[in-house]
Amino acid sequence: MRSLRYLIILCSILLLSGGEHRFAQTADTWPQFRGNHSLSGVAASAPPAQLKLLWTYEAGESVESSAAIVDGVAYVGSMTGDLHAVDLSTGRARWKYRTSSDGIGESSPAAVGGIVYIGDIGGTFHAVNAGDGKRIWSYKTGGEIRSSPVVVGDRVLIGSYDGSLYCFGARDGKLLWQFKTGNYVHGTPGVVDGVAYFGGCDEVFRGIRISDGREVLQMPAGGYTAGSPTIAGGVAYFGNFSNEVVALNLRTRRSLWRYQHPQRQFPYYSSAAFAQGRVVLGGRDKFIHCLNAATGRAVWTFQTRARVESSPVVAGGRVYIGSNDGRFYVFDLMSGAKVWEFTAGSALSASPAIAAGRIVIGAHDGKLYCFG
Repeated sequence: MRSLRYLIILCSILLLSGGEHRFAQTADTWPQFRGNHSLSGVAASAPPAQLKLLWTYEAGESVESSAAIVDGVAYVGSMTGDLHAVDLSTGRARWKYRTSSDGIGESSPAAVGGIVYIGDIGGTFHAVNAGDGKRIWSYKTGGEIRSSPVVVGDRVLIGSYDGSLYCFGARDGKLLWQFKTGNYVHGTPGVVDGVAYFGGCDEVFRGIRISDGREVLQMPAGGYTAGSPTIAGGVAYFGNFSNEVVALNLRTRRSLWRYQHPQRQFPYYSSAAFAQGRVVLGGRDKFIHCLNAATGRAVWTFQTRARVESSPVVAGGRVYIGSNDGRFYVFDLMSGAKVWEFTAGSALSASPAIAAGRIVIGAHDGKLYCFG
């Protein structure tokens, strides 16, 4: 019986892993927060070297949600409580879906298999038809949802401020399991080999097996963790509210390194990007930090004029990121040289989405910008 049980679990993991590989981030798509299951923050194609503003879209109120881009449509939430579907070419609205009067905060949509998933501040998780904006199913959790969904095969994951990570049937919304932590689940889980990895506000970093909701890893996160981990080569990289960037080796279950800026001790709300042996993220110290992934030492930093809560995206050897100073920045990944900036005039705490040669990012004044 024990051998049979292990065989069933193994088959479930293999099926889920196959689902991960079928999840396609292509040059023309940015299906979820941070672009892919490992939350790498790396685009599959680069925008033009010389950028210009292509269009703006009025979302009505603050856009803190980061866009998903699939089939020529950008999906994004706003504090009006609406999930917006915007034509990527023209910037015109295709449809709007109303979630709740509480609004949509940092929760960013995932668009997979003709369904768009998003959570709202009222605590409801929504599955919406990507073609017409009609509700397919919804589920009310016990707290705010600021986490972003991740679709793995026929399952979808979401965290809630009720302290739980939830797993639903992606098509029918059936609750498959609920894992309870000790505090808010704010960040988005990174998924590798059938395991969802995330830190929480209980200061614990966990790995939860998607097949059955069992905890397979638990490590100290070093502090309250709001950002999402990027996972590369068996290592999870993330910032915490103890003013650290942390690298945890998931195989040895040991801390690889911890980074603190020598002069400025502030929390990290931004989620990291990983590319070419570099870890890049923003800090509430107003800096953008680029670290050596092997050693945790700073390669370069850049000081903006306000907190950096936006999460960077890397494409074509460049770093794209917003700042609460109202500017959108572009840097050379290896040298840190600033190569372009755009003044939006309102805080940019949302993260850019890059697909089909275009960049989409929202601002606190309700504008959604598209560059290309």
